[in-house]
Amino acid sequence: MITEEKVLSALSHVDDPDLKKDLVSLGMIQQLKIDDKISFDLVLTTPACPMKDMMVNACKTAIRMMVDPNIPVEINVTSKVSSARSEDAVLPGVKNVIAVGSGKGGVGKSSVAVSLALALRQLGATVGLLDADIYGPSIPTMFGVKEAPPMILRDGKQWIVPIEKQGIKLLSIGFMAAPDQAIVWRGPMISSAFRQFVDDTEWGELDYLIIDLPPGTGDVQITLSQMVPLTGLVLVTTPQEVAMADARRAASMFKMPSIAKPILGVVENMSYFVPDDMPDKKYYIFGQGGGKRLAEETGIDFLGELPLIQDYMAMADEGRINADSEVFKPYLLLAAEVARRVSIVNSTAI
Repeated sequence: MITEEKVLSALSHVDDPDLKKDLVSLGMIQQLKIDDKISFDLVLTTPACPMKDMMVNACKTAIRMMVDPNIPVEINVTSKVSSARSEDAVLPGVKNVIAVGSGKGGVGKSSVAVSLALALRQLGATVGLLDADIYGPSIPTMFGVKEAPPMILRDGKQWIVPIEKQGIKLLSIGFMAAPDQAIVWRGPMISSAFRQFVDDTEWGELDYLIIDLPPGTGDVQITLSQMVPLTGLVLVTTPQEVAMADARRAASMFKMPSIAKPILGVVENMSYFVPDDMPDKKYYIFGQGGGKRLAEETGIDFLGELPLIQDYMAMADEGRINADSEVFKPYLLLAAEVARRVSIVNSTAI
């Protein structure tokens, strides 16, 4: 006779490969039913889990070996994004805050932030994107948004409502200024604007809020570390030494005891050029292997390489990035890896 205890005992031999604990003790097996088949929900810690197929196969194998080799097994894979945050007044509905930063400008940090947000949304998560690069906002161009965000009055307070595009909640200082208008602000004004984007914005319930940081180690980074419960930082560089030198400084800042924010890993952007007419060719025009060396030197995980593709750049310039396109596949892989690292960080923080 097949019992619930026997099925759970079998599934307790299947571990989450990242969290290093069995699925039953992690509470990932839910809605277990036994009749003419065994069915249950496998609740992952992120919809972007890159290991889900392997875990499904491991569950089926455990049941065949330890329960019944012939009974049908039906597994419904779902997800509940993990979070190690305690309930507080700052971004109360946001489960994870991921900053995307770089030491140097011009390394494609905003492209990575935008693509990461789109990829996480494509994989099933609820996502927001905050453009904190006050002097050089890129989000309006890359999403093709020109209108200002609406305001609402609630409980005697004015709230900013993010603009929604492609299923992502967006906010940028670029929505509130003309395209050719320079933002000429001193440090305190920048910090104040960032605080308003965090404290006075109706972000709602989000699995991930991506923050596109300005280059360097200045006012926004300091304000971020002081007021936002950051889940982790994604550090972007290109292969050249001049970019990696500044990325080392950015990594050093987030490792300082007074800041001490987790660094999820290093992304090497513009790793190689892929011509549209020769998609199998790779040209390492900025050097090769710099991101991996930086990760090794700083003791930070390496998240992968992103190519320089002409069609993708054109889509970004024209505000029409398509997460279903063939050229977007590297960003889906990056998002899955970032989500995986977030789950690991959350499991160790609880």
